[in-house]
Amino acid sequence: MTGRNYYNIFAAVVLLFVFSHPYSLNSGSNDEDEIRAVKKKLKSYDKSLGDNEIGDIIAAVGKSFLGTEYVAGTLDKNIDEEKLVIKITGLDCVTFVENTLAISRIIRKGTVDFESYKNELTNIRYRDGEINGYPSRLHYFSDWIYDNSRKGIVKDITQSIGGIPYNKKINFMTAHVDSYKQLKGNQDYIDEMLSVEKNINRRDLFYIKKGEVSKYYDALETGDIIATTTNIDGLDVTHTGFVYKSKSKTFFMHASITKGEIIISKEELMEYLKSNKKQTGIIVARPQ
Repeated sequence: MTGRNYYNIFAAVVLLFVFSHPYSLNSGSNDEDEIRAVKKKLKSYDKSLGDNEIGDIIAAVGKSFLGTEYVAGTLDKNIDEEKLVIKITGLDCVTFVENTLAISRIIRKGTVDFESYKNELTNIRYRDGEINGYPSRLHYFSDWIYDNSRKGIVKDITQSIGGIPYNKKINFMTAHVDSYKQLKGNQDYIDEMLSVEKNINRRDLFYIKKGEVSKYYDALETGDIIATTTNIDGLDVTHTGFVYKSKSKTFFMHASITKGEIIISKEELMEYLKSNKKQTGIIVARPQ
């Protein structure tokens, strides 16, 4: 998901930590090869794709990334200054969601060019769409959903389709400061992240229990963003991806660390969730 550097606290959950913004190791930079790759990909989409609904555009753009290598974290190499990192040749679960959503939105708007892509990605990735240091990045994915809801980019539909309260204290980053190079020794950043966590903990969060997800398949649409809740202390979610509907079935399109690439799950969403004991359910956000 971004933010994105940690060490192994519990060996049993190390693979989960790299899934989302606060918990992954990074190696990304804006080199010319990545910029060329983005420009090439933007030119590859048929202009008529923009006539479709946003969910269908997301499905098409997401599928264009199938087989792309899973790279655990691509945003934290340059720790001295927070910059927009552009990297599409290797993606983790959050950067897959962010890039797919950014490209889909500019296709829908009919402004498929590199500058529009950069602006859209910045708006999606950062609080209020502004880069203002490491804490301005939306590290916690529930905060990502909240901020992008305020910007009109997504809508959290979890409660409206039947979700129940997700009561949990979120404090993983400030409880493990030594795991984050940007936070370690920077009291200003720590204070800002404490404030972020405090704000998250003031909100009402909702989720759908993983054993009941199949009951809500009819309420889910292709392109909906799925965030998996967790029983790991201090974390809100550990993984994210998109709903993909096919032949009346509900699958999960995501950057898979176990497969090492972007995939559409072979099993339906609930069965995918059951395979991971640390996942407790889902939060659902619908792109607007």
